[in-house]
Amino acid sequence: MTPHLRLSSSSLVRGRAPVMAAALAALLLAACGSPSTAPGGARDAVAESKAGALATRAAVRPMAPMAVGGSVLYAPSPTAIEVMRPPANTEKYGEISTNPVHEVAKEPVSTFSIDVDTGSYANVRRFLNDGRLPPVDAVRVEELINYFPYDYPRPAAGSPHPFGVSTEVAHSPWKADAQLVRIAIQAADRTLGSLPPANLVFLVDVSGSMQAPDKLPLVKRTLRLLTEQLRPQDRVTIITYASGEKLVLPPTPGSNKEAILSVVNALQAGGSTAGEAAIQMAYREAQKAWQRNGINRILLATDGDFNVGITDFNTLKGMVAEKRKSGVSLTTLGFGSGNYNERLMEQLADAGDGNYSYIDSEQEAKKVLRQQLTSTLATVAQDVKVQVEFNPATVSQYRLVGYENRLLRKEDFNNDQVDAGDIGAGHAVTALYEVIPAGRPGWVNDSRYQPRAAPAGHGNELAFVQLRYKPVGKSASVLMSTPVAVGAKPLAQASTDMRFATAVASYGQLLRGGQYTGSFGWNDAIALARGAQGADPFGLRKEFVDLAGVARSLSSKQGAQAPLQISR
Repeated sequence: MTPHLRLSSSSLVRGRAPVMAAALAALLLAACGSPSTAPGGARDAVAESKAGALATRAAVRPMAPMAVGGSVLYAPSPTAIEVMRPPANTEKYGEISTNPVHEVAKEPVSTFSIDVDTGSYANVRRFLNDGRLPPVDAVRVEELINYFPYDYPRPAAGSPHPFGVSTEVAHSPWKADAQLVRIAIQAADRTLGSLPPANLVFLVDVSGSMQAPDKLPLVKRTLRLLTEQLRPQDRVTIITYASGEKLVLPPTPGSNKEAILSVVNALQAGGSTAGEAAIQMAYREAQKAWQRNGINRILLATDGDFNVGITDFNTLKGMVAEKRKSGVSLTTLGFGSGNYNERLMEQLADAGDGNYSYIDSEQEAKKVLRQQLTSTLATVAQDVKVQVEFNPATVSQYRLVGYENRLLRKEDFNNDQVDAGDIGAGHAVTALYEVIPAGRPGWVNDSRYQPRAAPAGHGNELAFVQLRYKPVGKSASVLMSTPVAVGAKPLAQASTDMRFATAVASYGQLLRGGQYTGSFGWNDAIALARGAQGADPFGLRKEFVDLAGVARSLSSKQGAQAPLQISR
């Protein structure tokens, strides 16, 4: 019998075996110029990885037998076959250079702006759930840590400050003799009913790039969740933009949910993306519906793929930074993959005095806009800065874990004209420093010629923490301060929150290459997190343990994976 070589549509499988599908397609292309199916079959075979690393689609038409050597192949005419590959991944991320080690004798002061964004965590989760490790620049460790709620001390009754500040010191699992200093900020929570009236502008990208199921359809489900919680005193305006911007819903009271949902449900995707003009329009409409002593906020829902009008990153960021002076804040909700501009989403929210979240599922939408709605909408402190001065008598070296794009100059701390991050009601903020006690070997060798710093006073202190913030609507900042006492406890005896935050910091650093984690690996991070789940009402910590397991598995196979090309 003369052998036949056939390829049916079931041979190319959608899902997690794209390499096999591509290999089969390549075999047929090499043999006869195209894939083939059984005679008379007219089928499409699709092979694509969820992460978009490799995808091949073959559309095949009726075949005619063709003799090749001693075999018979079924090959179409040159016009009967189409092989298509998707465009290269164009996701954009801001470059992150891991914070270096500093010597206390030379640089005793560290200053940074707080960060309550959580988008990096959900975006990293998306990569892991798709079976790929995230690009290094997608991993902002502080956003991973701050994704979770913690049981930190809140401001004491009668406190003039809107948040409490606490510290904890434990032995570091990453380097012998090192210690971890945790600075924790916990804002007072508020109920939804206690919030002032809200003037919300939904700015929705309905361009052609938003057609995918994880984009506009998920945006609509997200906005429905928010609409369900609107109060009669709230007002909603909806603006859409594609090839042009359009006011599709004038300011409408939250009691008229039917009108709001009718507009949301009717949203359709199509056209190019003119984002800059739409943002300008959103600020104008927010001003028209201004709520005095209320919440005035734009919620931008997009994949960030602006391609019409002003598209320059710095110009867009500068425009939003200027607009924030109007008192209207900008929150960004990122969606989708493949062309996602994470760099723009994160930086626009920072410039707009808002927060950035990445919505990868309806569950994440519920977390951001139901479970944490007051944190998302209501600001309790503005321009919050942290300055830590390390005591040279007790600390020789230090490094800040994360916050790379939040660093400030020493002199910025006292300058109320310098913008910093805002804290929402109920927000918890965590910062971790790894420090080397004086007299212990650190990352940097002692200088042969540079004399050691003279011992300072306060020998019972590791550091002195100062915070500056502006009360909402005020232009002058308020100063808070607290010392960090000497006395590190073993990590196993540290608080549950300290241990869990350390596990998440380990996870983030390992995803970034583990430059400073030493021999502490994935198994250690997972064991630490598993033993520090504590009260976990929404299952977020349990999910983290599972994600860390996925990351461990993918890391062990990293050498066999094709690199993901990311644009900046």
